[in-house]
Amino acid sequence: MRTELTPMTTIPSATQRRQRGFSLIESMVALVVAALGILGILGVQMRTLTDTQTSVRRAQAVRLIEDLGERMKVNPNALMILGSYTSTWGAAPAAGKDCGGGGCNPAELAAYDLAQWKLLVQTTLPLGDADVFLAPGETAATNRRQLGVMLSWRENERDSSTAFKNDLDATKVRAGDGSLSDGADSANRCPADRTCHLQYIPVAARCAPYGTGAAVQYFCPGA
Repeated sequence: MRTELTPMTTIPSATQRRQRGFSLIESMVALVVAALGILGILGVQMRTLTDTQTSVRRAQAVRLIEDLGERMKVNPNALMILGSYTSTWGAAPAAGKDCGGGGCNPAELAAYDLAQWKLLVQTTLPLGDADVFLAPGETAATNRRQLGVMLSWRENERDSSTAFKNDLDATKVRAGDGSLSDGADSANRCPADRTCHLQYIPVAARCAPYGTGAAVQYFCPGA
């Protein structure tokens, strides 16, 4: 007589029943922790990228201001017509005469250089704009020696609070007590929602003005 053995069914204990699904919970927790870590790394990378872009834009602004200074050095009498280089926020002024091939007087060359330079600002910086003005306190023809240049571009900062923006705003001047003030007069402030860079460039010219009583005369070496 043949006897068949029936396999015994093991009944899980209460402890084993409680352990079912525990590995799934651990996996879910691990995924959540990993996701939070990845998000943190991405946040740091985005912050680093933003800081890098800010540094790049600031370097571009410095180079653009240096370019304007080089253009003014080509004009031998730039100091005599310093007011011709002033320009407010907005579109580039009309160039007037094309001075690319030469044959322009100092005023025409100033208008041409300013128009070409402001177009360069607009194409180099995102929503780039420029305000060129006479340095405060040097509005008289006898004491003009430098030109104020303020560049602005689209703001790309996560924190838009006033304290954070003031630390990044190069147009602000910090006093000895730590307080901040505008580096230019009220007519030449940084526009809202923009990052700005302010710099004063000395102007060299072949002809230097000097006062003789009420009249203003110009000394031109070699003339």
